[in-house]
Amino acid sequence: MKPDLFESPDYYNIDDLLTEEQKLVRSAARDWVKRDISPIIEEAAQEAKFPKQIIEGLAGIGAFGPYIPEAYGGAGLDQISYGLIMQEIERGDSGVRSTASVQSSLVMYPIFKFGNEEQRNKYLPKLASGEFMGCFGLTEPDHGSNPGGMVTHFKDKGDHYLLNGAKMWISNSPFADIAVVWAKSEEGRIHGLIVERGMEGFSTPETHNKWSLRASATGELIFDNVKVPKENILPNKSGLGAPLMCLDSARFGIAWGVIGAAMDCYDTALRYSKERHQFGKPIGSFQLQQKKLAEMITEITKAQLLAWRLGTLRNEGRATSAQISMAKRNNVDMALKIARDARQILGGMGISGEYSIMRHMMNLESVVTYEGTHDIHLLITGMDVTGLNAFK
Repeated sequence: MKPDLFESPDYYNIDDLLTEEQKLVRSAARDWVKRDISPIIEEAAQEAKFPKQIIEGLAGIGAFGPYIPEAYGGAGLDQISYGLIMQEIERGDSGVRSTASVQSSLVMYPIFKFGNEEQRNKYLPKLASGEFMGCFGLTEPDHGSNPGGMVTHFKDKGDHYLLNGAKMWISNSPFADIAVVWAKSEEGRIHGLIVERGMEGFSTPETHNKWSLRASATGELIFDNVKVPKENILPNKSGLGAPLMCLDSARFGIAWGVIGAAMDCYDTALRYSKERHQFGKPIGSFQLQQKKLAEMITEITKAQLLAWRLGTLRNEGRATSAQISMAKRNNVDMALKIARDARQILGGMGISGEYSIMRHMMNLESVVTYEGTHDIHLLITGMDVTGLNAFK
């Protein structure tokens, strides 16, 4: 097993912009990834199995709801700290970061923001500790980029709601204890409901044969006349804006996370370029390899500054959904291009599981699609700058 020699690039001294607490949070996450993720992740990806033993460690570094107040079991950290945790985890693997992102931004966040005090106290501490794991049900077989067209629905049956429908491409669903599910009422209004494992008619079949996010558990959510107690509806916000707020938080985490994947590919390629000799000298001494490496560190640096500024705006409550879309789209695209160039520097070894690059590349092919596709985020920016809606 190869040692994890990762060194984080910081070409513009961006660490100077971070607080001591933020750097400590990052260090704790980085040390954990080196100790508990790097030694096992290649085997987990090869076997297409989510390593459940890491859940306790994720909770230990504050990866579950890092910005949730301590009163509910969270770490009470700021948004940049959240981003840095996601960056370090995705440096290890995008699938592991997905597990943490879903738990934090798509399960704990809506319960905290849109739930009542009873729901917060019932679920959040157990989610923060990893005792409960959650998933988020929005995407449907026929409604991905247009979630407002969902057909999953519930009816008021007096003392409970009756839920029917299906969701797909749901991270964490095969082992989740609860699901925050978005469905339409009889009036056509979208609401969030907390569905618990064990409720009759609720099943979570796993999705197999993935070439991406292989170390992450993905599945469906099936609702066949599921009786959901009325106290399980999230009371403080309804409409499509509610799940989109959750997606804003998740997309923010992605914008940071993929920087970690890009850093890992760059660091691997840089080290290899100094060690691999051809024509009597290191391949890093050739102009075309230096071109690739110089462009990589330039794009990583730009993405770091974009994420840091976005985190500052999030901390101030001023970041817009469109700004988050821009960062998600730009940074994922950046990471994909760096993974591909890094693979070329390693030549044939780039496709080997001895190195992380091909795994990152396959993972990023999912990340560029989920939480809003590359093209959808482009149109969000276009609508924001023109004021004209290209979706309809």
